[in-house]
Amino acid sequence: MLVLTRKAGQIITIGEDIRIRVVDIGNGVVKLGIEAPREMPIYREELYEKLKQLNKESVAMEIDKLKDFFGMEDK
Repeated sequence: MLVLTRKAGQIITIGEDIRIRVVDIGNGVVKLGIEAPREMPIYREELYEKLKQLNKESVAMEIDKLKDFFGMEDK
């Protein structure tokens, strides 16, 4: 993991397309502004983990529906 120290207003550049600006620092909170291509999804970690879990559950439900459709049982 790369750890950087930045002050408010300073920017971190990732590749050619991503810029992260420290917008504000205060009260134990850091506000970041992220510039990235529109097609690149950006999520807070807790939402990303929830989306992954929902996707896994969705796939499991679809598999169960297919098994029911074809009359297959779990062994």
